[in-house]
Amino acid sequence: MGDFVLITGDKVMFQPSFGQATVVVQPGTLIGSGKSKVTGKLVCVDGDEMKVTVPGCSYIAGSYSIPGTGTLFIKALAGDQKAKKIKSSGKSVLLKGSQFDAKFMVLVPAMKPSVPNPIPDATLQYMGKGSFQTTNTKVKAT
Repeated sequence: MGDFVLITGDKVMFQPSFGQATVVVQPGTLIGSGKSKVTGKLVCVDGDEMKVTVPGCSYIAGSYSIPGTGTLFIKALAGDQKAKKIKSSGKSVLLKGSQFDAKFMVLVPAMKPSVPNPIPDATLQYMGKGSFQTTNTKVKAT
Protein backbone atom coordinates (compact mmCIF):
# COMPACT_ATOMS: atom_id res chain seq x y z
CA MET A 1 0.00 0.00 0.00
CA GLY A 2 2.81 2.44 0.80
CA ASP A 3 2.88 5.58 2.88
CA PHE A 4 2.99 9.32 2.23
CA VAL A 5 6.28 10.79 0.96
CA LEU A 6 7.76 13.50 3.20
CA ILE A 7 8.41 16.91 1.65
CA THR A 8 10.06 20.22 2.55
CA GLY A 9 8.14 21.95 5.35
CA ASP A 10 6.78 18.77 6.93
CA LYS A 11 6.87 18.77 10.72
CA VAL A 12 8.94 16.63 13.07
CA MET A 13 6.89 16.01 16.22
CA PHE A 14 8.71 14.82 19.34
CA GLN A 15 6.95 13.14 22.28
CA PRO A 16 7.63 14.87 25.63
CA SER A 17 8.64 11.70 27.48
CA PHE A 18 12.38 10.95 27.19
CA GLY A 19 12.91 8.21 29.74
CA GLN A 20 13.11 9.92 33.15
CA ALA A 21 13.16 13.35 31.50
CA THR A 22 10.10 15.35 30.52
CA VAL A 23 10.92 17.78 27.72
CA VAL A 24 8.94 20.85 26.68
CA VAL A 25 9.03 19.84 23.02
CA GLN A 26 8.74 22.04 19.97
CA PRO A 27 8.34 20.79 16.39
CA GLY A 28 11.22 20.62 13.95
CA THR A 29 10.95 21.16 10.19
CA LEU A 30 12.22 18.93 7.40
CA ILE A 31 14.08 20.40 4.43
CA GLY A 32 14.21 18.10 1.42
CA SER A 33 17.30 17.64 -0.72
CA GLY A 34 15.87 15.25 -3.32
CA LYS A 35 15.53 16.36 -6.94
CA SER A 36 11.88 15.27 -7.24
CA LYS A 37 8.98 17.48 -6.14
CA VAL A 38 5.54 16.79 -4.67
CA THR A 39 3.03 19.67 -4.69
CA GLY A 40 5.91 21.95 -5.75
CA LYS A 41 8.13 21.06 -2.78
CA LEU A 42 11.34 19.01 -2.78
CA VAL A 43 11.01 15.46 -1.44
CA CYS A 44 12.99 14.44 1.63
CA VAL A 45 15.56 11.69 1.17
CA ASP A 46 17.68 9.50 3.43
CA GLY A 47 19.94 11.78 5.48
CA ASP A 48 17.65 14.84 5.51
CA GLU A 49 16.29 13.71 8.89
CA MET A 50 19.78 14.07 10.41
CA LYS A 51 19.75 17.82 9.68
CA VAL A 52 16.75 18.43 11.98
CA THR A 53 17.67 20.06 15.30
CA VAL A 54 15.36 21.77 17.78
CA PRO A 55 17.49 23.79 20.24
CA GLY A 56 16.38 25.57 23.39
CA CYS A 57 13.96 22.99 24.79
CA SER A 58 13.61 22.99 28.57
CA TYR A 59 13.34 19.80 30.62
CA ILE A 60 13.11 18.34 34.12
CA ALA A 61 14.06 14.83 35.23
CA GLY A 62 12.80 13.10 38.38
CA SER A 63 13.96 15.06 41.42
CA TYR A 64 15.86 17.51 39.17
CA SER A 65 12.95 19.95 39.28
CA ILE A 66 14.80 23.15 38.38
CA PRO A 67 14.57 23.12 34.56
CA GLY A 68 17.56 22.74 32.28
CA THR A 69 17.77 23.04 28.50
CA GLY A 70 18.89 20.97 25.55
CA THR A 71 18.45 20.11 21.88
CA LEU A 72 16.20 17.54 20.20
CA PHE A 73 17.47 15.34 17.34
CA ILE A 74 16.28 12.38 15.28
CA LYS A 75 18.54 9.47 16.25
CA ALA A 76 17.28 6.78 13.84
CA LEU A 77 14.35 6.21 11.51
CA ALA A 78 12.00 3.24 11.85
CA GLY A 79 12.15 0.59 9.12
CA ASP A 80 8.91 1.86 7.57
CA GLN A 81 10.17 5.43 7.20
CA LYS A 82 12.50 4.85 4.22
CA ALA A 83 11.13 3.79 0.84
CA LYS A 84 12.58 0.50 -0.35
CA LYS A 85 11.73 1.02 -4.04
CA ILE A 86 11.49 4.76 -4.72
CA LYS A 87 14.59 6.96 -4.83
CA SER A 88 15.42 10.57 -5.62
CA SER A 89 18.99 11.76 -6.21
CA GLY A 90 20.04 8.12 -5.71
CA LYS A 91 18.75 8.03 -2.12
CA SER A 92 15.61 6.45 -0.64
CA VAL A 93 12.76 8.91 -0.16
CA LEU A 94 11.49 9.35 3.39
CA LEU A 95 8.00 8.22 4.36
CA LYS A 96 5.64 9.27 7.18
CA GLY A 97 5.81 5.76 8.68
CA SER A 98 5.43 4.97 12.38
CA GLN A 99 7.82 6.41 15.01
CA PHE A 100 11.50 7.30 14.88
CA ASP A 101 13.98 7.15 17.74
CA ALA A 102 14.77 10.60 19.13
CA LYS A 103 17.59 11.95 21.25
CA PHE A 104 17.61 14.87 23.70
CA MET A 105 21.10 16.27 24.33
CA VAL A 106 21.45 18.26 27.56
CA LEU A 107 23.22 21.61 27.22
CA VAL A 108 22.37 23.12 30.62
CA PRO A 109 21.57 20.41 33.19
CA ALA A 110 18.41 20.48 35.27
CA MET A 111 19.12 20.90 38.98
CA LYS A 112 17.96 19.15 42.14
CA PRO A 113 17.16 21.68 44.88
CA SER A 114 19.73 21.29 47.65
CA VAL A 115 21.30 23.44 50.35
CA PRO A 116 23.74 25.09 50.04
CA ASN A 117 23.96 24.44 46.26
CA PRO A 118 21.64 22.75 43.77
CA ILE A 119 22.89 19.42 42.35
CA PRO A 120 23.11 19.19 38.54
CA ASP A 121 21.65 16.29 36.55
CA ALA A 122 24.60 14.10 35.50
CA THR A 123 22.78 12.53 32.52
CA LEU A 124 23.92 14.14 29.28
CA GLN A 125 21.36 12.61 26.92
CA TYR A 126 17.94 11.00 27.02
CA MET A 127 16.20 8.81 24.43
CA GLY A 128 12.61 9.16 23.25
CA LYS A 129 10.31 8.87 20.24
CA GLY A 130 8.72 11.06 17.62
CA SER A 131 6.76 11.04 14.38
CA PHE A 132 6.29 13.04 11.20
CA GLN A 133 3.35 15.22 10.18
CA THR A 134 3.11 15.68 6.42
CA THR A 135 1.14 18.10 4.29
CA ASN A 136 1.41 15.65 1.37
CA THR A 137 -1.92 13.85 0.97
CA LYS A 138 -1.41 12.84 -2.68
CA VAL A 139 1.79 10.87 -3.26
CA LYS A 140 2.62 7.56 -1.58
CA ALA A 141 5.64 5.28 -2.04
CA THR A 142 6.85 1.87 -0.92
